[in-house]
Amino acid sequence: MKNYIISLEDTEKNTAAPKAKVDVVKYLEELGFVNKYLKFETDSSLKSKIQKYFALKITVPSFFKKHRDMDALVLQYPLYSTVITKAIIDNARKYTNAKLYFVIHDLESLRLFRDNKEFIREEVGILNGSDGLVGHNDKMNGWLKDNGVNVPIANLEIFDYDNPQEIQSGYPYDGSLCFAGNLKKADFLNRLDIKHQLFLMGPNPQNNYGECINYEGQYTPEEVPAHLNHSFGLVWDGKSVDKCDGVFGEYMRYNNPHKVSLYLSSGIPVIIWKDAALADFVEKNKVGIAVESLEDVDSILDELSSEQYNEIKSNTQVIAEKMRSGYYIKNAIRQLIH
Repeated sequence: MKNYIISLEDTEKNTAAPKAKVDVVKYLEELGFVNKYLKFETDSSLKSKIQKYFALKITVPSFFKKHRDMDALVLQYPLYSTVITKAIIDNARKYTNAKLYFVIHDLESLRLFRDNKEFIREEVGILNGSDGLVGHNDKMNGWLKDNGVNVPIANLEIFDYDNPQEIQSGYPYDGSLCFAGNLKKADFLNRLDIKHQLFLMGPNPQNNYGECINYEGQYTPEEVPAHLNHSFGLVWDGKSVDKCDGVFGEYMRYNNPHKVSLYLSSGIPVIIWKDAALADFVEKNKVGIAVESLEDVDSILDELSSEQYNEIKSNTQVIAEKMRSGYYIKNAIRQLIH
């Protein structure tokens, strides 16, 4: 079989933004796929417009004319260009008989355009131009079906994580927490007041935090796992400590935050908001704790015995091994193809 991937080249540094897409490429290449990168800026600059025009008129048509005999094509969605995404669909249909599958990384219909019916209608139409989708989880996939997506949808469950560091196993339970990510949008940290220590890693830290918070620096997604020697990884978003709120907090009801994969693939169990879509995965696989409010964290950590923690830790190591092998994306793509 001749299978290909189309991905948008992303050069953003020290964030997890491109990491998930790079990992999908790695793991699908292990299944025999060949990756094709498109290169264009995603802003509205003149440079971006020129790059997109070149991709639209030259790169995309040439790719499909050259690979008329392809069997399957995976598009890492979104490309942040509706015009180019539609061109890929049209050229795939015009020049090949290949099956076209989308791996969803983000759905703007559920994030920045939740109340925009016209945008939702257009995005659903684009998704229906595929032969099948890989959606994040049951919550996201249910929303897609309820809003008009009529192609097959495979359940990813959770993002894999190509983790170069050893799985964390040698640290005794001490109730410590870590939070890795873009700190600019973690406003809840200003309101957090717990007795257990929280260690932060990521760009855009504030000058001052409360006594329970310690900033440890900024690292690439590949480097971060080497600095995770804490009992739990925290998964939270928004301004409130009582719930995840705001655009990105509400988005957690549907998406798979990549920091969950960072923690679990490192051998670190997670503490996550109970209404997050991934809370189902965490509780089902017993790899962490779902909480209603961060105000509950102190009592939960105090009541957790070393024996209970060690069981959670052991379960986490099993999931870590699966993530590091690309189990979840490989399984989802095989479902669609076969």
